[in-house]
Amino acid sequence: MAAPKVELRPLRSDDRDRLLIWRNSPEVARYMFTDHQISAAEHDHWFTGIEGDARRAYWIVNVDGAPAGLTNLYDIDRGSSCCAWAWYLAEPSVRGKGVGGCVGYLVIEKAFDEFGLGELSCEVLASNHRARRLYQKFGFREEAPPRRRVLKNGALEEVLELGLRAQTWAAVRPQIHQGLRAAGFLDD
Repeated sequence: MAAPKVELRPLRSDDRDRLLIWRNSPEVARYMFTDHQISAAEHDHWFTGIEGDARRAYWIVNVDGAPAGLTNLYDIDRGSSCCAWAWYLAEPSVRGKGVGGCVGYLVIEKAFDEFGLGELSCEVLASNHRARRLYQKFGFREEAPPRRRVLKNGALEEVLELGLRAQTWAAVRPQIHQGLRAAGFLDD
């Protein structure tokens, strides 16, 4: 069975409604740092705020030509050569097929090659073991002991901060690239 074709395309205005549905779905909300249902007004305020913001870049994750998730770089600081990364796969049918690994590879490549940055960070709930393993595979390391907790389902949960430097990525990239190529995600 062939690997799904994974592509990142820039976020468009016609994605607005899809993102609200995705973000409020239980499968996505369980890994976010808030529990409340996002209202249309709150979502519209957020969506309008990201348009034209040079410190953010958003892409829809297309899998076999269909929208399946969202990924972004934010807090892009070219002066300090760093930014943060976030993502989710909203369509349950694409999970568990290696798509997340391909998305991670593509976004990390954008951060270090296309944007020319030197460091990438991310945050993850301590209970999100699958994402933590993926980040570690890519060379991310915990930056410090957890300094923040969020209220999830009535309980406080630690938020882990992870970081990846361009030099570390350069060392692990060949192995990641080879694995994705062998799995059929990359052609080159």
